[in-house]
Amino acid sequence: MGRAVNTWQERLVLGQDYASDKAMIAIEISTYGSPDVLRPVERPKPTAAAGEVLIEVEASGVSRADVFQRKGKYPPPAGASDIPGLDVAGVIAAVGSGVGEWQVGDRVCALLTGGGYAESCVAQAVQVLPIPEGWTAVEAATLPENLFTVYDNLITRARLQEAETVLIHGGTSGIGSTAIMLARAIGAIPYATAGSDEKRRACEEIGAEQAINYKTEDFVEAVQRITANRGVDVIADIVGGAYLERNIEALALEGRLSLIATLGGAVGTLPIGKLMSKRGTIVGSTMRARTPVQKGEIADRLRRHVWPLLPEKKTIRPLVDSTFPLAEAAMAHKRMESGDHIGKIVLTREMS
Repeated sequence: MGRAVNTWQERLVLGQDYASDKAMIAIEISTYGSPDVLRPVERPKPTAAAGEVLIEVEASGVSRADVFQRKGKYPPPAGASDIPGLDVAGVIAAVGSGVGEWQVGDRVCALLTGGGYAESCVAQAVQVLPIPEGWTAVEAATLPENLFTVYDNLITRARLQEAETVLIHGGTSGIGSTAIMLARAIGAIPYATAGSDEKRRACEEIGAEQAINYKTEDFVEAVQRITANRGVDVIADIVGGAYLERNIEALALEGRLSLIATLGGAVGTLPIGKLMSKRGTIVGSTMRARTPVQKGEIADRLRRHVWPLLPEKKTIRPLVDSTFPLAEAAMAHKRMESGDHIGKIVLTREMS
């Protein structure tokens, strides 16, 4: 545990110490529980080991995984930082041995295994990507965790193709909104579910062909109506067990169900006969525990296939719900748990 910093005024008093290469402010999970367990502390600034870069963080993405970690339900992998935060954007401050692609001063965003809620963090060099031209650090902080996850699950594993249909659950979440935009970018036809008419309209503004308010309409019946009883080719699901049986019902022949998260439970009923009759496929994966080599392969695909699309900010564009100063990470988590957010919540280096 680090030493708690009670106020940002104290940080200013200690300014010279924090401006050194030795110390930084980070957000610590003091104990498992409510958002209020997140607190700013003084921590030693990390150093870049072989194959790593040190990033001076300007913006950090907030994800559902951070919330689960705060509650004690998603511990970091062995060797990873206990500080939450899976994606950041900022400036490279140092490079470790063996790193040839990146230099001090490069503006980058990166996928982490932890450590993003801090003024500095280290990242595996192979998991780093340039901030796209025309994107701010806050906007770029919305990209890594969302795009690594969505591209791998939707394109690589579920093999979504041009002109195919895809149903995206939770269309206004960071993952969901990214999935809608990426599906549009490859020429697929995205549909989405959302929990209110406001969010349904937001999904359609993001790029969904049509969105379904799952609180007022059964999404299986809606999908069958929309597709003339054909079903959809792919489903991207962040709900999990509670939706498993109904997802199979909504698939088309040769359909693929991609399980991305388990917000609705990790156990469900699988209608094996229905899956067999549809010649369906279920795929699932997690990202955080994968090796740097495996994540680097995804980064390479993103750089080749997605990054060229980003400077236009058209089909794939920044979708920032709200920003909070780093010291107010607890407020950011409260915003996420309210379920009212549309897009990504971001922490910034600003002091309050």
